[in-house]
Amino acid sequence: MGRTTTAVAAGGAKLASVGGGGSCGMAGRRVNVNVGVLGHIDSGKTALVRALSTTASTAAFDKQPQSRERGITLDLGFSCFSVPLPARLLSALPAPPAAPEAGPEPSEPQLQFTLVDCPGHASLIRTIIGGAQIIDLMMLVIDVTKGMQTQSAECLVIGQISCQRLVVVLNKIDLLAEGKRQAAIDKMTRKMQKTLENTKFQGAPIIPVAAKPGGPEAPETEAPQGISELIEVVKKVKSMQMFHMPVTTAMQGDRLGICVTQFDPKLLERGLVCAPESLHIIHAALISVEKIPYFRGPLQTKSKFHITVGHETVMGRLMFFSPAPDSFDHEPVLDTFDFSREYLFQEQYLCKDLAPAATDSGLTNEKTGQATEGHCPRQQWALVEFEKPVTCPQLCLVIGSRLDADIHANMCRLAFHGVLLHGLEDQNYAESLLPRLRVYKLKHKHGLVERVIDDYNVICRSLFKKETNIQLFVGLKVHLSTGELGVIDSAFGQSGKSKIHIPGGLSPESKKILMPTVKKRSRTGQGEMAKQKEEVERPEPAHHVTLSLSFKRYVFDTQKRMVQYP
Repeated sequence: MGRTTTAVAAGGAKLASVGGGGSCGMAGRRVNVNVGVLGHIDSGKTALVRALSTTASTAAFDKQPQSRERGITLDLGFSCFSVPLPARLLSALPAPPAAPEAGPEPSEPQLQFTLVDCPGHASLIRTIIGGAQIIDLMMLVIDVTKGMQTQSAECLVIGQISCQRLVVVLNKIDLLAEGKRQAAIDKMTRKMQKTLENTKFQGAPIIPVAAKPGGPEAPETEAPQGISELIEVVKKVKSMQMFHMPVTTAMQGDRLGICVTQFDPKLLERGLVCAPESLHIIHAALISVEKIPYFRGPLQTKSKFHITVGHETVMGRLMFFSPAPDSFDHEPVLDTFDFSREYLFQEQYLCKDLAPAATDSGLTNEKTGQATEGHCPRQQWALVEFEKPVTCPQLCLVIGSRLDADIHANMCRLAFHGVLLHGLEDQNYAESLLPRLRVYKLKHKHGLVERVIDDYNVICRSLFKKETNIQLFVGLKVHLSTGELGVIDSAFGQSGKSKIHIPGGLSPESKKILMPTVKKRSRTGQGEMAKQKEEVERPEPAHHVTLSLSFKRYVFDTQKRMVQYP
């Protein structure tokens, strides 16, 4: 086998170096910006990329046989174009070498735009998400004759998660009637401005173009329309071999070729290129979570989602948790996870439309685990347990989706996004690490005082079930509705009743309430002089007195201990 040049996408989170120094996003006197081209299927994304590009990689413009056969983009395509570097970016360049080096590097500093052509078909959302994670700027391509479509909306959501800058491209303006073209463009521009109002892309530029006038079968002599205007707008937004330019370093998002001798490229599968120790194989992860507002329905603990981590998508089961109720307003921390803190288990992700109203008790709803302060915590987390191990860097983007949903339904399949704060690399993480995770469930139990033994002890029922091991609760405090504080002393009998000791004794008012009602019934014997006899029925309190018990139970505590709350 001879020399082989293999094109790969750098997937590590750190700068991968194979020689001399370099700087992120630069190849000598060249500054690189990755531009993702996303949109609904058949909106003209690949045609736009072709119209913009001056240099193409081996994977550009749907060159794969499967793409040509089906007539759609199936994988990420890479190509680029360059323009003179704007003066405002000259300071970002490294100092020029003392003596010019041989090679094709241009003398004039260049701004290179790497175009990442993403598929548009709904079934390829995994690939779209993977491509979006390596972009600096997003071009959202809209078919001007159709406007926003389902996948256009999903791509806009992905853009909000993954990048900071957006340019909207209204494509296929050549299909509009010439006499009404400008009016139709203006109308669609206003619609898109309205769509972007509630996103971080409010005020983003909107450019009309015709990337391929006449459609796919039109002759190449038909010149694209609006491309120069689009390039002017994009310019204003912010070795190995990178598009035939020799370089010494590459970073996440760069496309490059590596010369490998004595190697058959057919034996190479898709993988990751990274700096040593920048990637980890993990079986579960602790992530910071933020729900995507367009997703319908709750995010529930124990539910399964398609989890995209780095460039992998696997099924994962989630357990949601929040800060303790008194820490709801703490500043979010997105670069580390604190194992020393305590966290409150949640049956589902807390959001405003699910947060209950404030109550007098100030406690937590036992069924859902939601705090009742009437507002949501500023940060929430989830434990994600993957069905199979994934390879990814720390602090990478995590996206949760419901990709099994009907692709023809008018709904957002993207459910949440977050940051991977801590990966669990040990396959036996349930025993080795999870006991360190101090997530607790807040439990509340209620019972009734059945009868008084003496001034310091009462018998309680309905606080526990018959099968409950009451010994686990001995020593915990209970509150009587009459104001006294009691302590669970022991079980009483076999039916779930318990003996409660009241260190301070019952108050006179409580004793009066708890005094049994004595019912008397006269019985006459035979004959006129029979005596009246009194029968005392089983004594019961005159009024019901309730007891309440609140305690914490840590989810991953192997000893299943009960801890008093508050």
